[in-house]
Amino acid sequence: MSNDLLNILSNSNKDIDNQKLMDYLSGKLSEPEKHEVETWMNENDFANEAVEGLQKFDGKKNLQLYVDQLNKELNQYIEKKKTRRERKKLKENPWMYLTIFLILLFVVVGYLIIHQLMK
Repeated sequence: MSNDLLNILSNSNKDIDNQKLMDYLSGKLSEPEKHEVETWMNENDFANEAVEGLQKFDGKKNLQLYVDQLNKELNQYIEKKKTRRERKKLKENPWMYLTIFLILLFVVVGYLIIHQLMK
């Protein structure tokens, strides 16, 4: 899986980049940029709830560290889930296909033999 797909924060908001969102939380944006982020938040309820939660966060200077840690943990969770899913898949095995074919062949031959004996 590529790193682009695993970086959740940078891919989750196509309209506003991650750095602009972090600057908004830090209060470093100009008024037009603040308005742009707030307009985007009004259109996106999930992002609005997330930003409100982050605004109430006490350690704002450590916010980027927490975001990076969450990304890392989420990436690990996704990889673990992907690995489990791969293990659960049936492996392509030619012997399995041969066995199924032989069982079906025996069933058909058995049916034909029984059908001929009944006549």
